[in-house]
Amino acid sequence: MMFSGFTDKDFDVFAIPGLEPRMEALRAQIRPKLEAIAEAAIPLLEQTIGEPFYVHVAKHARRTVNPPDETWVAWSTNKRGYKAYPHFQVGLRQSHAFIMLAMIEECKSKSAFARGLLKQLDEVWPTVPDGFVISEDHTQPETKAKNELGLDGIRRVLERLEKVKKAEFLCGVLLNRRDPVVQDGQAFLRSVQTTFERLLPLYRLAETAGH
Repeated sequence: MMFSGFTDKDFDVFAIPGLEPRMEALRAQIRPKLEAIAEAAIPLLEQTIGEPFYVHVAKHARRTVNPPDETWVAWSTNKRGYKAYPHFQVGLRQSHAFIMLAMIEECKSKSAFARGLLKQLDEVWPTVPDGFVISEDHTQPETKAKNELGLDGIRRVLERLEKVKKAEFLCGVLLNRRDPVVQDGQAFLRSVQTTFERLLPLYRLAETAGH
């Protein structure tokens, strides 16, 4: 399937009440689009990073009552999973699409990454564009823009990431559902490519921290 962009109908899936009806719509409507994005992005990641990448589409399998507020596809260098590793992800919430590099709670190397970035903050942090956002919890919609955080703010985020088991670090872009880029398949794929390229210095640091 060619990715043709996201529509209002896709974002409105997150307004469907009830776990099963929403999951059914996610599987039928959004998952094929995420799989199409995933396949399109693999050559870019593999050529740029020089390692094989594997696609992991969120299944939300542990949910028994509450319907998911977001869904995503992740790419990692591990065939069996992605949560324990730094990974790239693209997904949707009701209000926006997101394109991120993520180290979530289960990520084994997040403390080492935090220490490494704190040491190299002056060199690495300026490579991240000012409009990119940082999230400390992938389950919540709240983010802060890089230029809003400032150096003191990112130091606080990284110090917490190093010490707190539940702490997370996600960095990337949010695109409002009304943004024309979101509705245009090729424009969105270009945005994915550009975002991943700009996140490469952070990814390389995360990858090194895992070894």
